[in-house]
Amino acid sequence: MLEFILNTKKIQTDLPSGMTMLDFVRYESHLKGTKIGCREGDCGACTILVGEIIDNVLRYRSMTSCLMPIGNANGKHIVTVEGINMEELSPVQKAIIDEGGTQCGFCTVGFVMSLTGYCLDTIKASNENAIASIDGNICRCTGYKSLEKAAFNITEQLNNRNADSRIKWLIENKFIPAYFADIQRRLIAIKNTKNTNSTSIKVGGGTDLYVQKHDSMIHTEIDFMFDKKELNEIGKIGNTIYFGASVTVEDLRSHAIMLDLFPDLLLHFKLISSSPIRNMATIAGNFVNASPIGDMTIFFLALDARIVLSDAKNKRTIKLKDFYKGYKSLDKSSEEFIEQIQFDVATKNTYFNFEKVSKRTHLDIASANSALRISLNENTIEDISIAAGGVFAYPLYLTKTSAFLKGKFLNAENILAAAEILQSEIAPITDARGDMQYKRLLTRQLFFAHFIKLFPDNIAADALLQNEFNA
Repeated sequence: MLEFILNTKKIQTDLPSGMTMLDFVRYESHLKGTKIGCREGDCGACTILVGEIIDNVLRYRSMTSCLMPIGNANGKHIVTVEGINMEELSPVQKAIIDEGGTQCGFCTVGFVMSLTGYCLDTIKASNENAIASIDGNICRCTGYKSLEKAAFNITEQLNNRNADSRIKWLIENKFIPAYFADIQRRLIAIKNTKNTNSTSIKVGGGTDLYVQKHDSMIHTEIDFMFDKKELNEIGKIGNTIYFGASVTVEDLRSHAIMLDLFPDLLLHFKLISSSPIRNMATIAGNFVNASPIGDMTIFFLALDARIVLSDAKNKRTIKLKDFYKGYKSLDKSSEEFIEQIQFDVATKNTYFNFEKVSKRTHLDIASANSALRISLNENTIEDISIAAGGVFAYPLYLTKTSAFLKGKFLNAENILAAAEILQSEIAPITDARGDMQYKRLLTRQLFFAHFIKLFPDNIAADALLQNEFNA
């Protein structure tokens, strides 16, 4: 039995827990404001808000309902556009209308929900954060400027928001209905409800499974990993950072430990999907998906991460780079799942960079991506790990290239020599994201970009790019 709150109504259902929230709200609850668009988490027309008590605070995040199984709604508050409607338009709805932010109207509900989620968020109100909140919403009509103006209008109003009584202030100023004041109390009464489904398939956020296997997932018995508290911890023991299988991309992106270790983390993660997907997608799920261009997989390959695999009886730890055996082939039995991910903290003289190129800057799959971690002892490369995606049958740790550079001086000559070795390690294919020659060139340029960005005083771009590339 699943139990959650949908807008104002308490839901108890025995419907298949693999059913998507989009289908539940439209066809079971007859709430047609949430629109069916791409069913792949790309367009944002089906955006809803999901409220959950975290550290005794009720927090809301935007999610795409087309990829969210209702099993992951257990014990939460699900808000559709009907759940924010009042006798008068909210400031969010009014701002979009006043700025001419709606034309055909199909995408409008998604923008309204994302911007309302921004109002409910605990982050600082700023124009940058307002725009970031709608990075998962696509509009084919307005050219976005009107929606941008509406977002800025909302931010100006939120500058007076009382952070200590956020929901109370939003209710008083008609951003959300009055019933929100009682949601936390109501959720406490049901938050310990347990899912009792079979363990036949383990599912995290479902953001890839529901794209590939939407119809079959609906009636599949699922062991939901997403809300297992024992798998949601992020911590540090000695020199090791660890986090569990249900940690999402957004959990990492906003965590103090990660922000302290990676000064450019927000910029790197901004290139990865969109806010609603980052709120749902788990790191472990990205690893198991085994996509050759998985952004988070490439990120953690360069950190030389380890994964703890567990089944009913045993646990074992292996390097992430040893996890991939071939295309979609893993060193994992059907009973095993990723329980934890670990990587070691770098020294003071260690640097990290992530690069990605796709047809669109944001909300797109990479044509190629790459990450690098490098430790220096004065001007000597003491240690280095490099990974590349989109250039092999699986996410690739560049073993030979990394080994060549270890112990070498950091200079253009050695980087150029390493680039030739890199070309011998990769084997890209021609597909919808580019032909083989393009991907070879692109990977070389991303490799150079790491050094140019991290060491602008040591490595001149002209020194790396002066020779014509020969694939």
